[in-house]
This record gives sequence, C-alpha cells and structure tokens, in this order.
Amino acid sequence: MSMDLVFAALADPTRRAIIDRLRSGDKSAGELAEPLPISRSAVSQHLKVLETAGLITRSKSAQQRIVALNVDALTEAAGWLQSAYDEWQQRFDNLDRILAEEVPTDPATTDPSTVE
Repeated sequence: MSMDLVFAALADPTRRAIIDRLRSGDKSAGELAEPLPISRSAVSQHLKVLETAGLITRSKSAQQRIVALNVDALTEAAGWLQSAYDEWQQRFDNLDRILAEEVPTDPATTDPSTVE
C-alpha cells in the first residue's frame, strides 16, 4: 500500500465522507451514493480511488456491490501520523527545555528601565 495514494485519497471531502459512513459497517454502493449530492458515476469514481489506495474493498453479493472499509490501511496511515506527531512533540519538548535553560534568573539584567 502506498501512503501517497492513501493520503491523496483522503484529501477529498467526498471520499472522507464515504469512509466515515463505512465506519458503521459495510454498505452497498447505492447506499453510499444515496446521501451524496453527486451522480452515481461520480461515486463510482471515488470508490475506485479509495479501492486503489487500499482503503476499501468491493465485492459482489447478488446484484449489489458491497463496499467494506479496510481498517488495516487506516491503521497504517494513523501509525505514520502518530510517529510524525511524536517526533515533532519531542522536538518541541527539547526546544522548551533549551529555552528554559536560557532564561536569566536575575530580573535586573532583563529590565530595560534599569539600564542607564
């Protein structure tokens, strides 16, 4: 799975809405298209992007195409985001520590009104 494809797929609000609806369980393509203000053809294109990114799977059940969320792909993306967040949080903590060490303890040296 390509993280580039995952994040590109999730960049679109319609595709995120589809993912949000699938969090409550599998749905038919028609059920996913129902509340969206776009054509079924456009929904089908969005589903293709999500499937290519590995975020959903589609299967046939009688006359319906059932769409299921691929939790593994979301878990991998969430793990990558968490790792990036942890790294930046560590950097900010280090910066806070460095700045705290550089704060003068004598207020007379930082008060510009005491300078003649």
